[in-house]
Amino acid sequence: MEIKQLRLGSILLPSNVLAAPLAGYTCYPFRILCSELGAGLCFTEMVSCNALKYQDKATERLLFTTPEEKIKAAQILGANARIMEKMVRSEYFSEYDIIDINMGCPVPNVFKSGEGSALLANPKKAADIIKSCKKSGKVITVKCRIGIKEESLVAAEFAKICEDAGADMITIHGRTRDMMYNGTPYYDQIEQAKSAVQIPVIANGGIFSVEDAEKMMKNTGADGVMIARYALENPFIFSELTKREIKKSKCEILLEQIAMTSRYYDETFTLSYIKKIASYCMKKRKGTKKYKLLLHQAGNIEELRDMIKKIFEG
Repeated sequence: MEIKQLRLGSILLPSNVLAAPLAGYTCYPFRILCSELGAGLCFTEMVSCNALKYQDKATERLLFTTPEEKIKAAQILGANARIMEKMVRSEYFSEYDIIDINMGCPVPNVFKSGEGSALLANPKKAADIIKSCKKSGKVITVKCRIGIKEESLVAAEFAKICEDAGADMITIHGRTRDMMYNGTPYYDQIEQAKSAVQIPVIANGGIFSVEDAEKMMKNTGADGVMIARYALENPFIFSELTKREIKKSKCEILLEQIAMTSRYYDETFTLSYIKKIASYCMKKRKGTKKYKLLLHQAGNIEELRDMIKKIFEG
């Protein structure tokens, strides 16, 4: 695939290979890692505007960043345009350059609340949310799916609604809400959306290799790709796609992640996060079950370092 810079409003992204927001994973250290490996943009975990409204501390922690993160992008969730506008304008997002609005999350509790992918069935509300958030003066992007059910696919129509409401970019997961995370993406839906708008369209869904990314670009004509779960298993996918020369091993990057995470977060968070990331990084290798049991025995950061070395160097 062609690697190129991507312009979003006044912001120029270094590459068109993006890292998706992933609940429980895309904390500050992981975003820094993906950027170093070649990701042109990395998003925070999904941040609930309603939770921020009530000053939920766990939600506030999702927005932790430092000046080392050059381009800051947060993904928000909500269904009330007034509350979302107020939050985006608040101090919580003062350091963030880009706000991505989640209009694709398929999980039941989000859908039942009228948030995430439920907004695909309410285009007026979706447009009102984009217009309200746009008043902040920030770059506003949208991440959505191609529809709620396979018998009603709306990617092109919904992309046009987002563009007309002021969105600067739209990322389209090529599956419906009902498909969740399974099944072959509808490449033609992303292609139709790309043809319907002038803003950048990013293709997402079912990318688990360089070949998958190239196939996605070829079949959709999208402006770039967004890598989701596969980035946990193989963070080097960003350097593989962008041809960035990286000489670090998985062991080295995990040890660096331990150092960075423990610098900014407490030990409980560090242990939990690193164990999750390391578990993904050892996926498909022989003896994974045994290694995971060893990994989860680590009770402090020093033991965790030793276990990472034993598993990934041994």
